[in-house]
Amino acid sequence: MAATVTDVDRFEAARPRLAAIAYRLLGSASEAEDAVQDTYLRWQAADTARIEVPEAWLTKVLTNLCLNQLTSARARRETYVGQWLPEPLLAGDPMLGPADTAERRESVSYAVLVLLERLAPAERAVYVLREAFDYPHREIARILDLTEAASQQILHRARKHVAQGRARTEVDEAAARRIIEEFLAAAASGRTEPLVRLLTEDAVAVGDGGGKVPAAARAFEGAVAVAKFMRGLFKQGPAQRALAGGSVELYATTANGGPALVATVDGRVFGVMCLEITTEGIAAFRNQVNPDKLERATRQWAATAHGEPLARLF
Repeated sequence: MAATVTDVDRFEAARPRLAAIAYRLLGSASEAEDAVQDTYLRWQAADTARIEVPEAWLTKVLTNLCLNQLTSARARRETYVGQWLPEPLLAGDPMLGPADTAERRESVSYAVLVLLERLAPAERAVYVLREAFDYPHREIARILDLTEAASQQILHRARKHVAQGRARTEVDEAAARRIIEEFLAAAASGRTEPLVRLLTEDAVAVGDGGGKVPAAARAFEGAVAVAKFMRGLFKQGPAQRALAGGSVELYATTANGGPALVATVDGRVFGVMCLEITTEGIAAFRNQVNPDKLERATRQWAATAHGEPLARLF
């Protein structure tokens, strides 16, 4: 059945919300776009005159497509080269979705997206729909073919899992930028001790190169191990320049609502390092350098003003 102009308009009005839901569910902007497009194809083929609440219908179709995708993604990630990290979204990206409450901002933070990978698909869906989009349990139950009681129980489990990994309190944006600047200065010093002082004792560093860009196969854990890794990562030399493909410019910005360093080479985003900064120091570095997961970031970067770089390497 061909979609009418009204049908297309209804779908386009819903598209931003659908994309934001899909991104939180999948942790991948490109996969989220595919899920939204698949939802549109089903909407186009449906008898829309018989659909009483288009928003609910579209959300149900999208969510179930994402649940199927999550199931197959788990199998694919078992053969993924190195560590798997979500695709970061830079400030201003519409796929970040609503950020008018603390819960909605938290739901799209990079640290939480990493934690959501530990949840079962149903737990992730309930958590996202409730925490990020404030769907009532009655509606979530309809979307996922559950009872309201089951939805509430699943949300309780999901919140518990997420809270276990989010025990610290984050610092404000101004303090985060100051710490980023201190970190860059310490990394450029070539010494380990200044870096250790900026980190929590249990700090971690994880990189995702997807087998296309060199990245450590495992996470570095503990302040000393992370400091040594960072010292080497920011070491100046011809080998590092060759690896990056040119001179690297570093900018302080935000990704997924949190502090981040963006590394660019000739205007192309080469890496996005998301920092988890707490009152105790830097708790985590999550560095996305897989070029497949940086295409959207490069487009977003090119479309926005970002001032002068904090540093230039190589």
